[in-house]
Amino acid sequence: MLAAFTSGDAWCADSYPTKPVRILVGFSAGGANDLVARAVGSRLGPRLRQQVVVENRPGAGGNIATELASRAAPDGYTLLLASVASFAMSPALLGKVPFDPINDFAPVTQAVVVTSLLSVHPNVPVKSVEEFVALVKRRPGGLNYATPGTGSIAHLSSELFKLRAGIRLNHIPYKGGNPAVTDVIAGHVESIFSLISTQVPHVRAGKLRGLGVTSAKRVAALRQIPTIAESGYPGFEASGWLGFVFPAKTPGTVVDRMQREIVAVLNMPEVRSQLENVGLDPEPTNPASFDALIRADHVRWAKVVKDAGIRLK
Repeated sequence: MLAAFTSGDAWCADSYPTKPVRILVGFSAGGANDLVARAVGSRLGPRLRQQVVVENRPGAGGNIATELASRAAPDGYTLLLASVASFAMSPALLGKVPFDPINDFAPVTQAVVVTSLLSVHPNVPVKSVEEFVALVKRRPGGLNYATPGTGSIAHLSSELFKLRAGIRLNHIPYKGGNPAVTDVIAGHVESIFSLISTQVPHVRAGKLRGLGVTSAKRVAALRQIPTIAESGYPGFEASGWLGFVFPAKTPGTVVDRMQREIVAVLNMPEVRSQLENVGLDPEPTNPASFDALIRADHVRWAKVVKDAGIRLK
């Protein structure tokens, strides 16, 4: 029996893939998740000699796509661009999600490390995190802020910031970073917490005013913007990751093949430059390391949410 399984596993790797591979993305087109999926997918196809299709299934902070992936056949033809939001933050915030982030997936590789950025519309009369907090405290509950969705990386970052700063803001969730940014630029919402990658070109063009990043260090793409930690909140840090996973029970040889190909793509100079230019830092790993990170963050964010007393209403 073991010999038969091993032989079948090897045959699968040798012939794989024989049809198009799809990458499920839990957020709308134009956002950071979509950007990473398409940057990788467009170059993965030629390496696999098969079409790679990016399929956006936005909603519920990425949980809709994650649930779909968890129920897909473990045959190597459905990849998910996983996010710390769905794999660690949403379970902590919601208490229960329709998938098991630890047991329903086969980790392939981390793709990028991500950070969020707090920005405002240029008409909002603040130029720093300190001034923003002061304004909000003068108008408690009177300002709105957009995020890419409830339970997203940016949303939990914002909840931690509100708790730390002692402020009240009205949360306006969207189905992705791009529509959230669009509404803030249009002046429909005063401020935004979203992944830095969706904001970089607009901050550079003066359409948004960046105030502070949630990472421990400044981001090269927008070096002039300070961290929230250095803006009066020492020790504040809320970064995350995006990475690729298969459904659980996908053959190990298929996982290893896909890991090699994705890592090769992420290490291409043009891909690295494309991602770093918008504040996404490529940090590919191996399946075991990525699995360890998922497990560690699952525990970490559950503790953060519990200790902070954050609850979704």
